[in-house]
This record gives sequence, C-alpha cells and structure tokens, in this order.
Amino acid sequence: MSNNRSYPYIRYDNIRKSYKTGMSFMSSKNDIREPYEWTKKTRTGLVYSKVLGWIDLGHAGGRDIEELILSFRMGEASRKERYIVTYTQSMYAFGKRVGAGKFARWDIKRGRTPQEIQSIALSMMLSVASRFERYQSSAMFAWYTDSGFSGEDLVSDLLGFYRAILPANYQNQLQLVSKEKAIKIWDYYGGIGKYKNTSFLPIIFPDPDDPCVIKRPYKTQLPHFLKWVQPFARFNTDIVKVGTNNGTFLSLLAPNEAKK
Repeated sequence: MSNNRSYPYIRYDNIRKSYKTGMSFMSSKNDIREPYEWTKKTRTGLVYSKVLGWIDLGHAGGRDIEELILSFRMGEASRKERYIVTYTQSMYAFGKRVGAGKFARWDIKRGRTPQEIQSIALSMMLSVASRFERYQSSAMFAWYTDSGFSGEDLVSDLLGFYRAILPANYQNQLQLVSKEKAIKIWDYYGGIGKYKNTSFLPIIFPDPDDPCVIKRPYKTQLPHFLKWVQPFARFNTDIVKVGTNNGTFLSLLAPNEAKK
C-alpha cells in the first residue's frame, strides 16, 4: 500500500492510513470474464451470478477490508488506550492521474473481540461505500461516468467484505454462468450501469433464453453466507467515536507518478 505522500491532495485531512479499493470509473461489456478467470489475484472484470447478479471483481476483491482488519489488529496489539482506523474507497481516471474518494476515520477503544472488529469494520464499509457511490453520482463525475450506484457495486462490496473476513470458495455458492451466457444477459438487458441500486441487495436478470420467466430485472434477498455479521450500532457507548464519517479527497498526479 502506498502512503501517497507525493500526491497533492485537496481536503485530504491527513489520511495516510487509508485503505483503497482502486476502483475504475465504470464497467463495460468488455469486462465480462469466464468464471475460471476469477482468482485471488484478479483485480478487474465482471461475472454474472444467479445468486448475486452482476459482480464487479474489483469491488469484490476484499483487499481493502483485509488491510482495514490489519489496522484493527495493529491497534489492538498496541499499548494505547484508543487507536484510529481509517477506511477509504477511491476511483481513478486518465491513467490514474486523477483520483478521488470518500473516507471515514473512527477512534476505537482497545479491547475489541474479533467479532466486534468485524462488526465495526462492516459499519465503516457500509457507510463509506454508500457515500462513495453518491459522490460518483454527483455533477463532478456524472459527465464522465454512469458508475454511481451502478447495480453491481454495493453488493460486490459486501461480497468483498465476506471474502476478506471469512475466506471460502464463494464461487461455488454463487452459481456463476459462462462468459457466453453473461454476454447474452448484457446484450438483452443492456449495461449494468443504467440499473441504479442504492441498497446492498442483488439485482437478478432472468435468463433471456428461458421462455418460462418474465424478462424483468428484480431485487432479491441476500444469501445466508452474506448475513453472518451485523453492523455495529452501539454508537452511544465509548467503544467507537466517529471522528470523520464523510471525508472527501481529490488527488492530482504528475505524469511520472501515474505510471508507478
């Protein structure tokens, strides 16, 4: 993880401990992958799941959550009474020369259990992810991208969270379809970016080749394996003190920095 000290930040608010997803601005048909191409190292692409609908492999990577959990562990291992954790989601364009994002910074009382850490981390992710999508939908970016609240983004973030905290072979449970079938779904219903989704629930696109179903996208409930952790809600205690819950940053890179 880069500490980004060479970036000229605007409203950066000393966020060197942030954790980024490194998201791109929008998904396209060319991003569709075969299920077998989705590995631990995959950072971009789209697959279609009969359980979660479209999945953005960048959002679902979980690397940002792995680093966030690591920051909790470091805080718990310290001798400090309290410690700070920061979580960020960001996006880049023009060869990574322009970046922007949202972040939250919370003050945590040391002594948290692994279950509490997961609960707090989930709350941070849910909060930042929604604000980040709203940020992408703003006039500042709407001229360039339709990615804000794109139908697959938030549910992919949630999948990434669980892949990080409870590693498992989720692909087997997701009922992924072939690239050929996924392209048929894309061609029939159109790009996922035009289907806006402000919730963390999946949007399912019925099989265009099935004569027995209504060809209309619909939201469905989350599978059981994405419901294990409950978001932290005890903000009336001293366990969590919210320092910043809606931070914003913008980075402008010199050309030689963008190539790194």
